[in-house]
Amino acid sequence: MRLQDKVALITGSGRGIGRAIALRFAQEGATIVVNYARNDCEGSAVVAEIRAMGRAAIAIEADVSSEAQVKRMIEMAVRAFDRIDIWVNNAGADIVSEFPVEAPWEQKLQRLLDVDVKGTFLCCRAIAPVMQAQGGGCIINMSWDHAVSGGMAGAHVFAAAKGAVHSLSMSLARELAPAIRVNVIAPGWIRTSLTQHQPEDMQESLRQATPMKRWGEPADVAEAALFLASSEAAYVTGQVVMVNGGLIMY
Repeated sequence: MRLQDKVALITGSGRGIGRAIALRFAQEGATIVVNYARNDCEGSAVVAEIRAMGRAAIAIEADVSSEAQVKRMIEMAVRAFDRIDIWVNNAGADIVSEFPVEAPWEQKLQRLLDVDVKGTFLCCRAIAPVMQAQGGGCIINMSWDHAVSGGMAGAHVFAAAKGAVHSLSMSLARELAPAIRVNVIAPGWIRTSLTQHQPEDMQESLRQATPMKRWGEPADVAEAALFLASSEAAYVTGQVVMVNGGLIMY
């Protein structure tokens, strides 16, 4: 068991990539704190799956863009399990489904920055002293491969937001070492509920352009997260791991 006796909190883990990470960590022996922002049914379902494996798990509702809610979530998690060894900043703003089509773009942009950038910052700032006090820990921040290559048409704002996550992570990796490791996972096109709305011709085009000739699955990202969270990555910090099947888009 690569994560035996570890406690992991994954933000936005009621579905998609976050859910896959939570389940994979549990399979490797970790105790899991599932975070969700709105859908308590999704959070409860993931907890039930983890407990069915014989692992301990709880679900905590919290909006990562709220400093008060982040601090409350950490207090609840520590009260339940005494410590937090692994923190995965996976929560991201779903501005496609969160807002009606006619909603002002400025409102959508603010939500994107609040969750993806501010939320990552607030979580890192809040969990760092907890990990330092307990002797160490691991932070994994989720990004997007377009943050490195630049966003495709219409996605430049998303790429810019995730680029900020990269810069923050690199700075924190230096600042928090050696006690805390900080790394980034930058997925490419992963098959989740957020990407299934893409037209079939675009999906096929992306498949053909990807050297691995397929879309990624949440499990692909979960395996990368498992490596970074484990002792196998004890000398890995300040790195960006691209999980995109080799696709490079400029």
